Amino acid sequence: MPDETNRQWILSERPTGEPSMENVTLREKPIPEPGPKEVLVRTLYMSVDPYMRGRMRDAASYADPWETGDPMRARVVGEVVESNDGGLEPGDLVTGNLYWAEYATSDGADLDRIDTGEAPVSAALHVLGMPGLTAYIGTIEVGQVKPGDTVVVSGAAGAVGSVAGQIARIAGCRVVGIAGSDEKAAWLTGALGFDAAINYQTADDLTAAVGEACPRGVDLYFENVGGEVSDAVLDHLTDYSRVAVCGKISLYNLEPDDERMTGPRRFYQRTRTRVEGFIVSDYDHLAESATERLARWISEDELHYRETMTDGIETAPEAFLGLFEGENIGKQLVEVDEYTG
Repeated sequence: MPDETNRQWILSERPTGEPSMENVTLREKPIPEPGPKEVLVRTLYMSVDPYMRGRMRDAASYADPWETGDPMRARVVGEVVESNDGGLEPGDLVTGNLYWAEYATSDGADLDRIDTGEAPVSAALHVLGMPGLTAYIGTIEVGQVKPGDTVVVSGAAGAVGSVAGQIARIAGCRVVGIAGSDEKAAWLTGALGFDAAINYQTADDLTAAVGEACPRGVDLYFENVGGEVSDAVLDHLTDYSRVAVCGKISLYNLEPDDERMTGPRRFYQRTRTRVEGFIVSDYDHLAESATERLARWISEDELHYRETMTDGIETAPEAFLGLFEGENIGKQLVEVDEYTG
């Protein structure tokens, strides 16, 4: 057992509106001992994601809310330190839903060994993990992308949007990304091969900018943002278009009675549009084949990714809060401990 304490973040109070450092507390505890059929995992990388804001709210959602006073949970990549589970050994690299913590115990059945091939092990938390699968499912299964489509992706420089747009490009589509800075827009049209990118922060007329980038209209909209960005895209939907609703980050910090929490209001011109929200866990049966396909695209240099990394468990709230300011490009991660394998 390592002779160290275990630092972990707990939800100390529920936020109202935008979350802040006042809502969380860094607590030191002894490193836990693994029980029967459990393993002790040293966290190497930790994911922070916009959906976590919903888990800080005591309200119905697709994921149970965190209780105040309890450790906050996250998807991590870690190394098995001790094992009382016959299927895992010390030194194994695993991924699973654990905690905002340096160490955690877990039932070995809740963990998966990882093999990211030529990609870094941290890729199991983005392009070869849940964000990559989300992009794949939203574009191919829900969005039913097909060659020749014009596809618009909001939040296009994030972990999900950047992969979704590239999948559409690989499928033979015209791809337009919407992002929040010139740097992000340049990354989309440069390294990722998008046909066009719009900086919604500087566009004088966002609706007109979408129309200019999509002269034949929008066949598939991959929705990550909501609000005015979505309004601008929905005005250009074609007949038989599809909207894959992955998230609406612009609304996550609003209370239910906020006047900006309005319902769909831009479908008056298109009665044949199909709008479908989805949760990636509903498609677990496709995870293995989708991951293999994503890995092949990476090996063939068709699919690219980028990580934004903060250093140390103490930076986890900073990394999380930065998501709502658009500070990350690609996947936002926390490097909790150095991987030397």
